[in-house]
Amino acid sequence: MSEETSARVEDPGIRALFTQESRWQAWLDVEAALAQSQAELGIIPDAAAKEITRKAKLEFIDQNAVREDLARTGHALVPLIWALDRVCEGDAGGYVHWGATTQNITQTGQLLLMREAHYIFLRQLAQILNTLGPLAQKTKDMLLPGRTHGQHAVPATFGLKVAVWIDELCRHVERLRGCEHRVFVTMLGGAAGTLASLGSPGLETQAKMAERLRMKPMSMPARTLYDHQAEYVGLLGLLGATAGKIGREIFTLMKQEFGEVEEPVPPGTVGSSTMPQKRNPKLAQDIIAGAAQLRALVPLALEAVQAEHEADRTNSLMMSKAIHEGCELMGDILARMNVMLGGLQVFPERMRENLDLSGGLIMAEALMLELGKTLGRQRAHDVIYDAAQASVTEKRSFRELLQEDKRITERLTDDEVEALLDPAQYTGLCSHFAEEGAARAREVAGALEAELKIRG
Repeated sequence: MSEETSARVEDPGIRALFTQESRWQAWLDVEAALAQSQAELGIIPDAAAKEITRKAKLEFIDQNAVREDLARTGHALVPLIWALDRVCEGDAGGYVHWGATTQNITQTGQLLLMREAHYIFLRQLAQILNTLGPLAQKTKDMLLPGRTHGQHAVPATFGLKVAVWIDELCRHVERLRGCEHRVFVTMLGGAAGTLASLGSPGLETQAKMAERLRMKPMSMPARTLYDHQAEYVGLLGLLGATAGKIGREIFTLMKQEFGEVEEPVPPGTVGSSTMPQKRNPKLAQDIIAGAAQLRALVPLALEAVQAEHEADRTNSLMMSKAIHEGCELMGDILARMNVMLGGLQVFPERMRENLDLSGGLIMAEALMLELGKTLGRQRAHDVIYDAAQASVTEKRSFRELLQEDKRITERLTDDEVEALLDPAQYTGLCSHFAEEGAARAREVAGALEAELKIRG
């Protein structure tokens, strides 16, 4: 992600979640939940579980010793287990990590951190929707050229564009919330996912761990199951694709040739070291670039699903990279979306100027349909086609050509033609869609905010 705009965009806090210290604390939280659950089932002494829980905090751990042991052993978790064992009083340390294997702890801990990132994304999406709702309402009747294949098609409004963004983002909210029970799960299957170390009480232990961690237990605690994590990376890729599309639209409409919008350009912002006039779409560019990088992580996550036998560290390494980088990119993208859309300027006068660039050709469909009422749709298409194409190839006024064609003048008066050339009368349900989008944005954002407030 670009460093040029970092000063203007608040860090959403994703990077802090994936520091080494944060990972260690997440793992300690899982070890504590494991001990508490096992004590409740009589697998380890209650006093041992209480001591493990009390000391499973990074403030009690000799982090330098952990780092030294990490460098010596090359093992991600064992040095932390040793450190927790050492600070536990009595024989409690001997019950740390009872019946578990490394991936049970590290994967569950990683999912705890992912869930915190997930809540950040939902808060960011609520903020974006709270911005887009009023924008849709404000611009519901703001005329501009509807464009298909890069060319003028029929009149539209900017509010319609915003409503489309809202519609898509609301589905992403549904997807993200809908995946929670599949993605955020606790794993306790032991060395090869057989639960040989704990037997049948292992499943109950896993269920109690999940309850304590506010997660769901894995139905099959196999170490080769990565589909749920890949699903989440895929959902981030989809959300990133939408963000990139919105960024690309702003990027395009900000070009001088369009001039219909402008992302916030705070005073003092420098666009170029050599061209003083530049007002570059930095936020939009950051979003586009970040979204491309995020989408590129989806194949990596899918590759990680291809695990061999009962465990393979290569897969967890690939998945961890996809998750960590994907979450960081997603946080950056949504943070920039908030700033870009929150300060977006719209220029209705320029939109209207662009709408009139074709000299009325954008109203060809309206003319064709009205003429078709008496001439037939296909013949009317041919008549308007002839006038439209002649207007372009002969560089003549579309209006004059319409007035010269008896097939038109015999059926439509000059006043009727003039009315049919008014783009404000041919925006269909743009205003309705914008109003519906604004209402949906309020509804979804409000529900998200209420739920996140409950979750804390």
